[in-house]
Amino acid sequence: MIDKAAVATPDAPVSLVDDASYLTSPFVQQLIKQLRAQDMNGTWDNKTDLQLLKPYIHTAEERRALPILGDPDPETLWHLEIFYNAIAVAIERETGQMVSPMMKMSHEGFGRMVLLAGRLVVVNKQLRDVHRFGFASLAKLSEAGTKFLDEAITMIRTYPAVAQYGA
Repeated sequence: MIDKAAVATPDAPVSLVDDASYLTSPFVQQLIKQLRAQDMNGTWDNKTDLQLLKPYIHTAEERRALPILGDPDPETLWHLEIFYNAIAVAIERETGQMVSPMMKMSHEGFGRMVLLAGRLVVVNKQLRDVHRFGFASLAKLSEAGTKFLDEAITMIRTYPAVAQYGA
């Protein structure tokens, strides 16, 4: 269990501190690794894991304040890609099967994300309102990623010949 006092910072909202126990889930750990891997110059070395995850967490007020017109923010698209890349790598670690993410996005924030293992589609997510991509809490973030991860692992184990086709 994580000490809540140790993760409480001025930048961490109360909901993040309360959900700190979710930091240990395999999906959230992989998401943190993916984010840290993006920091080539060590700029985020002093950031806590909760601070790195903050762009994924939006209160209801923050969500309402986000614009829904115009092109999605490039940083939001980047966080979306990292979210699904973390799922792909977590699937690979669990199954040993290579997983490839593919995203098609319109300039209006609508699209699709698929994760492929061989010829098997292990995740197929219709994306809408990408401008507001995020979760109400760290718990919701962890639950969403873990759900995708568990379903994909089940698919690969159910259809191993399709997942290994061409490998």
